[in-house]
Amino acid sequence: MAKLASAAREGKGQRSELTELRSTGKIPAIVYGYEVENTNVSVDENEFIKVIREVGRNGVIALDLNGKAVNVMVTDYQFDSLKNQITHIDFTAINMKSEVTVDVTIELSGEAAGVKEGGVVEQPSFQVQVTATPDNIPESIEINVEALEIGDSIHVSDLRQGANYTIENEDEETLVSIVPPQKEEDLEEEAESEEVEGSEEGEEAASEGTENEEQ
Repeated sequence: MAKLASAAREGKGQRSELTELRSTGKIPAIVYGYEVENTNVSVDENEFIKVIREVGRNGVIALDLNGKAVNVMVTDYQFDSLKNQITHIDFTAINMKSEVTVDVTIELSGEAAGVKEGGVVEQPSFQVQVTATPDNIPESIEINVEALEIGDSIHVSDLRQGANYTIENEDEETLVSIVPPQKEEDLEEEAESEEVEGSEEGEEAASEGTENEEQ
């Protein structure tokens, strides 16, 4: 299990204090949950990124909290895209024997047989909800699509057998399909339809403009 150090965070959490903390390469965070009082801490940004890369988004981290190792998961974090910086983290202390429910990413592997025949891969769902004890939560669920022909699909029900976790989504939910390629006439009809819609919208706008001028 990956380890991460934390430091107690004093003060009232004012913006100036948090900004100063972030300028030193630290991330403000809070720890709460199983047998832990709400505690404000900070963690080193570079070390946190290393740990997340190691254990994954749903991985368990041994957080050093006041000299005691506490098993936590990252339940939320805030990211400033302009500064390319993580600005806050929520750590939830967990009981390793109790199940939790999290979102797990679906990853496709291989080239479908139907694609080689001109078919197109459609993936309507990129995540599923998984319930398991923390040590049984997969970082992602891989679906090999190599055997799929045009018209074939994989549903949630196809993933249930042999898993040491429970997928909460409905059995009939489609995760990936191989659909036939669109015919040229279908593409032409779509293009013509879009042109007609654009022309009608332009005429309506022109008509409204004329009415406004007359008024």
